[in-house]
Formats: sequence, C-alpha cells, structure tokens
Amino acid sequence: QVQLVESGGGLVQAGGSLRLSCAASGRTISRYAMGWFRQAPGKERESVASISWSGGTTAYVDSVKGRFTISRDSAKNTVYLQMNSLKPEDTAVYYCAVRIRWSHSGNYYLSKDEYDYWGQGTQVTVSS
Repeated sequence: QVQLVESGGGLVQAGGSLRLSCAASGRTISRYAMGWFRQAPGKERESVASISWSGGTTAYVDSVKGRFTISRDSAKNTVYLQMNSLKPEDTAVYYCAVRIRWSHSGNYYLSKDEYDYWGQGTQVTVSS
C-alpha cells in the first residue's frame, strides 16, 4: 500500500508559477514510475506528465510542454511538478499517481490505467 499526498496548489494569476509536491508514504517510490494528472470540472481526468523510476525519462502532454517540469527526489520520497507560465485552461484538480507494477527503469506512462495508487488531489486555479 502506498499513500500519496499532494500539496502546493492554490490560486494564481495567468503567467504565474506553482510547484506541486506529492509525498509518498507506506513504501519507497524510488523504483516506481510516477505521473501527474488533472481533472477539470465536467471533463475526464487527463495526463499531464510522467517520470520513469530512474528519473532519466520524462514525458509531457503537448499542452504543457515547455511550461511544466516533473522531477523526483528519492531521498524525500517525493515527486514534484513545477508549473510555469500558467494559463486559465490549466485550472483543475491535480493528482499524482504511482505505478507499482513492474516497469523498466526508463519507462514512463501517460495513461491513467497504468497506475495503481492515487492521491486525493490539490486544486489549482489560474485567473485571467
């Protein structure tokens, strides 16, 4: 069992930045691929970014490329999502997820079906 707790969300003006954190407990996540997802009201949960368990491979959906950066700190058992140049369309609840099924050290996963445990989410609101 892995527990994930997101933090760092809030209200920010367009063009601003936020850094989300996802702290894991219950077991170390250093050997697991991680992902960030988001869900806006009335919409499906969508992928934002993923990072391999080695940390050497990352992937992003086109809408956030060049603005968001996913990273991980194994010593802190935490994954981060640095969000810059935020836009109103980035407004959503952001969730982190962990894949505890086997994965190659360099694999990332952008489908929510590939993940096993989820956090409760943190709200990000970007005003225009």
